[in-house]
Amino acid sequence: MDSTETKTFIEEIIHAHGGRGLWNSLNGLEVRISAWGFLFKAKHLPALEHTRIWASTQKPHLIFYDFPKAGQTGEFIGTEEVRIRGSNGQVLQSRSMPRAAFRGLRRNLWWDFLDFIYFGGYATWNYLVTPFLFLRAGFTFEYLGERNDKTGTLFCFRIIFPDDVPTHCRTQTFYFDKDKLLRRIDYTAEVVGHWAHAAHLCNEYRDFSGLKIPTHRRVRPLLFNRILHGPTLVALEIHDVQLKKRSESY
Repeated sequence: MDSTETKTFIEEIIHAHGGRGLWNSLNGLEVRISAWGFLFKAKHLPALEHTRIWASTQKPHLIFYDFPKAGQTGEFIGTEEVRIRGSNGQVLQSRSMPRAAFRGLRRNLWWDFLDFIYFGGYATWNYLVTPFLFLRAGFTFEYLGERNDKTGTLFCFRIIFPDDVPTHCRTQTFYFDKDKLLRRIDYTAEVVGHWAHAAHLCNEYRDFSGLKIPTHRRVRPLLFNRILHGPTLVALEIHDVQLKKRSESY
């Protein structure tokens, strides 16, 4: 597949998930999610149960409502800052350049809420805006060929992220099915550890006002490109998605 064919394939992927016209009309997504798994237990964090979030479609920005406590909001603001606001909007806690804080022994043992807001913020934002994320400048795409698994034939791409997109790691592998729908992402969760290789599996697509999103997602350990049966590192269920047009506020 040459560069022209690759570009066409990426456009077909965008179209299959709802199209650039719909995406460009949006300001954000209001979503209800639940999330749990081994990572939450290992880092001594509470699971999320039908948590309401808002994700920008324009930039890396995500808000957790009623987190870490009822009436509070946890806010991920790109690479620059994470913060917790009180019910009247005042900033209760904040941390600048939060990715750089993932050093030292303490993060190997447990995370505080600001750690989670950064990790959960960028990860969830990535998941919700992919593949439309590829409409941003600076991505590099390399077609790796077809792969076969129990679900059928998958088209495999190595994708390099630009430096201005907060994500798990710069180079990731994406798998799309014959309908151009995303089925799997392989990455290393670098803020967890250089050893944290994982496969993110995407299933149970639903149509939300024209936007197609996988609502059943599981992250499992990856060893030499082989997906291990367990433990489930992160389980993510998307219950509902409301599309917010550019003329609407959040």
